[in-house]
Amino acid sequence: MSEIDQLLKIMAALRDPQTGCPWDIEQDFASIAPYTIEEAYEVADAIDRDNMVDLREELGDLLLQVVFHSQMASEADLFDFNDVAATISDKLVRRHPHVFAGEAAGSAEEQHFAWEEHKSAERAARGESGKGLLTNITANLPALTLATKTSKKAASVGFDWGHPGQVLEKVHEELDELVEAEAGGDKQHIEEELGDLLLAVTNLARHLDVNPETALRKSNQKFTSRFNKLEQSLKANNEDWTDLSLAELEARWQHNKSG
Repeated sequence: MSEIDQLLKIMAALRDPQTGCPWDIEQDFASIAPYTIEEAYEVADAIDRDNMVDLREELGDLLLQVVFHSQMASEADLFDFNDVAATISDKLVRRHPHVFAGEAAGSAEEQHFAWEEHKSAERAARGESGKGLLTNITANLPALTLATKTSKKAASVGFDWGHPGQVLEKVHEELDELVEAEAGGDKQHIEEELGDLLLAVTNLARHLDVNPETALRKSNQKFTSRFNKLEQSLKANNEDWTDLSLAELEARWQHNKSG
Protein backbone atom coordinates (compact mmCIF):
# COMPACT_ATOMS: atom_id res chain seq x y z
CA MET A 1 0.00 0.00 0.00
CA SER A 2 1.36 3.43 -0.93
CA GLU A 3 1.78 6.16 1.65
CA ILE A 4 -1.08 8.22 0.19
CA ASP A 5 -3.38 5.18 0.19
CA GLN A 6 -2.45 4.59 3.82
CA LEU A 7 -3.28 8.21 4.65
CA LEU A 8 -6.64 7.96 2.88
CA LYS A 9 -7.41 4.76 4.79
CA ILE A 10 -6.52 6.42 8.12
CA MET A 11 -8.73 9.40 7.35
CA ALA A 12 -11.65 7.14 6.45
CA ALA A 13 -11.18 5.27 9.75
CA LEU A 14 -11.14 8.53 11.71
CA ARG A 15 -14.46 9.51 10.09
CA ASP A 16 -16.12 6.11 10.57
CA PRO A 17 -19.49 6.85 12.25
CA GLN A 18 -19.25 3.81 14.50
CA THR A 19 -15.58 3.44 15.40
CA GLY A 20 -13.99 6.73 14.41
CA CYS A 21 -12.81 9.71 16.45
CA PRO A 22 -15.71 11.77 17.88
CA TRP A 23 -13.97 15.07 17.05
CA ASP A 24 -13.21 14.11 13.44
CA ILE A 25 -16.73 12.75 12.93
CA GLU A 26 -18.46 15.98 13.93
CA GLN A 27 -16.43 18.22 11.61
CA ASP A 28 -17.70 19.67 8.33
CA PHE A 29 -16.22 21.77 5.53
CA ALA A 30 -16.82 25.04 7.34
CA SER A 31 -15.33 23.91 10.65
CA ILE A 32 -12.19 22.53 8.98
CA ALA A 33 -11.61 25.53 6.68
CA PRO A 34 -9.86 27.68 9.36
CA TYR A 35 -7.40 24.84 10.01
CA THR A 36 -6.70 24.61 6.27
CA ILE A 37 -5.81 28.30 6.17
CA GLU A 38 -3.71 28.00 9.32
CA GLU A 39 -1.73 25.07 7.95
CA ALA A 40 -0.99 26.97 4.73
CA TYR A 41 0.46 29.82 6.78
CA GLU A 42 2.55 27.38 8.80
CA VAL A 43 4.01 26.05 5.55
CA ALA A 44 4.91 29.62 4.58
CA ASP A 45 6.44 30.19 8.02
CA ALA A 46 8.67 27.11 7.72
CA ILE A 47 9.84 28.37 4.32
CA ASP A 48 10.58 31.82 5.77
CA ARG A 49 12.65 30.17 8.50
CA ASP A 50 14.38 27.93 5.93
CA ASN A 51 13.60 24.96 8.16
CA MET A 52 13.21 21.96 5.88
CA VAL A 53 12.43 19.55 8.72
CA ASP A 54 9.49 21.72 9.77
CA LEU A 55 8.50 22.22 6.12
CA ARG A 56 8.19 18.47 5.61
CA GLU A 57 5.94 18.21 8.65
CA GLU A 58 3.85 21.26 7.76
CA LEU A 59 3.34 20.05 4.19
CA GLY A 60 2.04 16.81 5.69
CA ASP A 61 -0.37 18.79 7.87
CA LEU A 62 -1.54 20.71 4.80
CA LEU A 63 -1.96 17.49 2.83
CA LEU A 64 -4.11 16.18 5.68
CA GLN A 65 -6.46 19.10 5.12
CA VAL A 66 -6.91 18.12 1.47
CA VAL A 67 -7.51 14.51 2.49
CA PHE A 68 -9.97 15.58 5.21
CA HIS A 69 -12.06 17.70 2.81
CA SER A 70 -11.92 14.98 0.18
CA GLN A 71 -13.13 12.34 2.66
CA MET A 72 -16.11 14.50 3.68
CA ALA A 73 -16.93 15.10 0.02
CA SER A 74 -16.71 11.38 -0.68
CA GLU A 75 -19.14 10.64 2.15
CA ALA A 76 -21.60 13.07 0.53
CA ASP A 77 -21.09 11.45 -2.91
CA LEU A 78 -19.65 14.72 -4.30
CA PHE A 79 -16.09 13.73 -5.23
CA ASP A 80 -13.12 11.96 -3.69
CA PHE A 81 -9.35 12.44 -3.41
CA ASN A 82 -8.73 10.82 -6.79
CA ASP A 83 -11.10 13.30 -8.40
CA VAL A 84 -9.19 16.16 -6.77
CA ALA A 85 -5.86 14.81 -8.03
CA ALA A 86 -7.25 14.19 -11.51
CA THR A 87 -8.72 17.69 -11.71
CA ILE A 88 -5.45 19.44 -10.89
CA SER A 89 -3.49 17.08 -13.15
CA ASP A 90 -5.80 17.86 -16.07
CA LYS A 91 -5.55 21.60 -15.37
CA LEU A 92 -1.75 21.55 -15.25
CA VAL A 93 -1.50 19.66 -18.55
CA ARG A 94 -4.11 21.90 -20.20
CA ARG A 95 -2.42 25.11 -19.09
CA HIS A 96 1.10 23.97 -20.05
CA PRO A 97 0.86 23.08 -23.76
CA HIS A 98 4.50 24.15 -24.16
CA VAL A 99 5.44 21.23 -21.91
CA PHE A 100 2.85 18.56 -22.74
CA ALA A 101 1.60 19.40 -26.26
CA GLY A 102 4.76 20.35 -28.11
CA GLU A 103 4.07 24.09 -28.33
CA ALA A 104 6.96 26.54 -28.31
CA ALA A 105 8.05 27.71 -24.87
CA GLY A 106 8.45 31.43 -24.28
CA SER A 107 9.72 33.47 -21.36
CA ALA A 108 8.35 33.17 -17.83
CA GLU A 109 6.37 36.39 -18.42
CA GLU A 110 4.89 35.01 -21.64
CA GLN A 111 3.92 31.81 -19.88
CA HIS A 112 2.23 33.79 -17.10
CA PHE A 113 0.20 35.63 -19.75
CA ALA A 114 -0.66 32.32 -21.44
CA TRP A 115 -1.77 30.90 -18.07
CA GLU A 116 -4.18 33.81 -17.64
CA GLU A 117 -5.44 33.29 -21.20
CA HIS A 118 -6.15 29.63 -20.44
CA LYS A 119 -8.03 30.66 -17.28
CA SER A 120 -10.13 33.10 -19.30
CA ALA A 121 -10.91 30.40 -21.86
CA GLU A 122 -11.95 28.00 -19.11
CA ARG A 123 -14.26 30.63 -17.59
CA ALA A 124 -15.79 31.22 -21.01
CA ALA A 125 -16.39 27.49 -21.40
CA ARG A 126 -18.23 27.54 -18.07
CA GLY A 127 -20.36 30.46 -19.21
CA GLU A 128 -18.61 32.93 -16.92
CA SER A 129 -17.07 35.20 -19.56
CA GLY A 130 -19.71 37.88 -19.10
CA LYS A 131 -18.78 38.45 -15.47
CA GLY A 132 -16.73 41.43 -14.31
CA LEU A 133 -12.95 41.40 -14.33
CA LEU A 134 -12.74 41.22 -10.54
CA THR A 135 -15.59 38.75 -10.04
CA ASN A 136 -13.51 35.58 -9.71
CA ILE A 137 -11.06 36.90 -7.12
CA THR A 138 -11.56 35.10 -3.80
CA ALA A 139 -13.03 37.71 -1.47
CA ASN A 140 -11.81 36.17 1.81
CA LEU A 141 -8.10 36.25 0.96
CA PRO A 142 -5.89 38.11 3.45
CA ALA A 143 -6.53 41.81 2.86
CA LEU A 144 -3.05 42.65 1.53
CA THR A 145 -3.12 39.70 -0.86
CA LEU A 146 -6.62 40.59 -2.00
CA ALA A 147 -5.59 44.21 -2.61
CA THR A 148 -2.58 43.08 -4.65
CA LYS A 149 -4.58 40.65 -6.79
CA THR A 150 -7.35 43.20 -7.35
CA SER A 151 -4.98 45.96 -8.40
CA LYS A 152 -3.08 43.58 -10.70
CA LYS A 153 -6.34 42.70 -12.43
CA ALA A 154 -7.19 46.37 -12.84
CA ALA A 155 -3.69 47.07 -14.13
CA SER A 156 -4.05 44.32 -16.74
CA VAL A 157 -6.53 46.52 -18.64
CA GLY A 158 -4.47 49.69 -18.23
CA PHE A 159 -6.11 51.09 -15.09
CA ASP A 160 -2.89 51.83 -13.24
CA TRP A 161 -0.25 54.43 -12.45
CA GLY A 162 2.63 54.81 -14.86
CA HIS A 163 5.52 54.56 -12.39
CA PRO A 164 6.20 54.16 -8.63
CA GLY A 165 6.67 57.90 -8.11
CA GLN A 166 3.03 58.51 -8.98
CA VAL A 167 1.93 55.88 -6.49
CA LEU A 168 4.14 57.43 -3.84
CA GLU A 169 2.36 60.74 -4.43
CA LYS A 170 -0.91 58.88 -3.85
CA VAL A 171 0.45 57.49 -0.58
CA HIS A 172 1.26 61.01 0.61
CA GLU A 173 -2.19 62.19 -0.47
CA GLU A 174 -3.90 59.40 1.47
CA LEU A 175 -1.71 60.06 4.51
CA ASP A 176 -2.73 63.73 4.47
CA GLU A 177 -6.39 62.70 4.30
CA LEU A 178 -5.89 60.32 7.24
CA VAL A 179 -4.33 63.14 9.29
CA GLU A 180 -7.32 65.32 8.46
CA ALA A 181 -9.76 62.54 9.40
CA GLU A 182 -7.95 61.91 12.69
CA ALA A 183 -8.25 65.59 13.55
CA GLY A 184 -11.99 65.37 12.92
CA GLY A 185 -12.36 62.47 15.33
CA ASP A 186 -14.91 60.53 13.24
CA LYS A 187 -14.03 56.85 13.82
CA GLN A 188 -15.70 55.62 10.63
CA HIS A 189 -13.97 58.28 8.53
CA ILE A 190 -10.61 57.45 10.12
CA GLU A 191 -11.09 53.75 9.31
CA GLU A 192 -11.99 54.58 5.72
CA GLU A 193 -8.96 56.82 5.19
CA LEU A 194 -6.64 54.31 6.87
CA GLY A 195 -7.94 51.63 4.50
CA ASP A 196 -7.27 53.94 1.53
CA LEU A 197 -3.72 54.52 2.79
CA LEU A 198 -3.09 50.78 3.14
CA LEU A 199 -4.45 50.20 -0.36
CA ALA A 200 -2.14 52.88 -1.76
CA VAL A 201 0.86 51.35 0.05
CA THR A 202 -0.09 47.94 -1.37
CA ASN A 203 -0.11 49.41 -4.86
CA LEU A 204 3.28 50.98 -4.20
CA ALA A 205 4.61 47.56 -3.18
CA ARG A 206 3.29 46.10 -6.43
CA HIS A 207 5.01 48.79 -8.48
CA LEU A 208 8.25 48.18 -6.57
CA ASP A 209 7.88 44.42 -7.23
CA VAL A 210 7.66 43.69 -3.50
CA ASN A 211 5.16 41.26 -2.00
CA PRO A 212 3.45 43.29 0.77
CA GLU A 213 2.50 40.19 2.77
CA THR A 214 6.12 39.05 2.79
CA ALA A 215 7.44 42.52 3.59
CA LEU A 216 5.04 42.96 6.50
CA ARG A 217 5.74 39.46 7.81
CA LYS A 218 9.47 40.19 7.83
CA SER A 219 8.89 43.50 9.61
CA ASN A 220 6.77 41.69 12.20
CA GLN A 221 9.57 39.19 12.73
CA LYS A 222 12.11 42.00 13.07
CA PHE A 223 9.93 43.82 15.58
CA THR A 224 9.44 40.63 17.60
CA SER A 225 13.18 39.96 17.68
CA ARG A 226 14.00 43.49 18.82
CA PHE A 227 11.20 43.50 21.39
CA ASN A 228 12.49 40.23 22.81
CA LYS A 229 15.97 41.76 23.13
CA LEU A 230 14.51 44.75 24.94
CA GLU A 231 12.60 42.47 27.29
CA GLN A 232 15.72 40.40 27.96
CA SER A 233 17.74 43.52 28.73
CA LEU A 234 15.16 44.56 31.33
CA LYS A 235 15.31 41.15 32.97
CA ALA A 236 19.12 41.17 32.92
CA ASN A 237 19.10 44.47 34.85
CA ASN A 238 16.31 43.39 37.22
CA GLU A 239 14.10 46.12 35.75
CA ASP A 240 10.40 46.28 35.06
CA TRP A 241 8.68 48.02 32.17
CA THR A 242 7.41 50.65 34.56
CA ASP A 243 10.93 51.42 35.82
CA LEU A 244 11.85 53.18 32.57
CA SER A 245 10.24 56.13 30.87
CA LEU A 246 9.15 55.86 27.25
CA ALA A 247 12.21 57.90 26.23
CA GLU A 248 14.49 55.49 28.11
CA LEU A 249 12.80 52.49 26.53
CA GLU A 250 13.23 54.08 23.11
CA ALA A 251 16.94 54.68 23.81
CA ARG A 252 17.32 51.02 24.83
CA TRP A 253 15.42 49.98 21.69
CA GLN A 254 17.77 52.01 19.47
CA HIS A 255 20.78 50.56 21.23
CA ASN A 256 19.53 47.04 20.60
CA LYS A 257 18.94 47.88 16.93
CA SER A 258 22.54 48.93 16.47
CA GLY A 259 23.95 46.15 18.62
